[in-house]
Amino acid sequence: MKSKPLLVVSLSAAAVLWAGCTTSKPSTALTGSVHPESRLAELKLELPPVSKPPGTIRNMVLAGNLAFVSGHLPRRGDNSVIAGRVGEDLDVNAGKAAARQVGLAILATLRDELGSLNRVRRVVKVLGMVNCPSGFRDQPAVINGCSELFIQVFGEDNGKGARSAVGMSSLPGNAAVEIEAIFEIQ
Repeated sequence: MKSKPLLVVSLSAAAVLWAGCTTSKPSTALTGSVHPESRLAELKLELPPVSKPPGTIRNMVLAGNLAFVSGHLPRRGDNSVIAGRVGEDLDVNAGKAAARQVGLAILATLRDELGSLNRVRRVVKVLGMVNCPSGFRDQPAVINGCSELFIQVFGEDNGKGARSAVGMSSLPGNAAVEIEAIFEIQ
């Protein structure tokens, strides 16, 4: 008797994998009970103006139910880039603040392109690049500035995606960080 339920679970898991699903928990519309637009208001977050990308790229491209957001740089209110190498010119906390600012810029792009952040089901992948010297090892702590913001806005389950945080010897405009992301949308 005990073997039969185990066999049913195994068959169900195999059927899910065969169908192309790679997660055990399906995404929910409007990130479960979390409504990102409401969360922005609750958190008193203001999104920056959307930057116009150079002529050779787009801020975001939709492909099916995925939104691919191009690399965004950290900008101040006057649109100047937050520049410097984390670990030399900026400490980890300043780098983390720059990454959070990039996260806000990514949210602004999503809202501009989609009409509402409530169309975002989940964060799929974040790639964070940190302008840092050789030997710097705190890239994950820096990119947490963006990741923690996404968790606040989209909720614990859907705000946390796959992620890479890597060091770079240089970034455009000597930016402290550059972040790109992929989102599942509805």
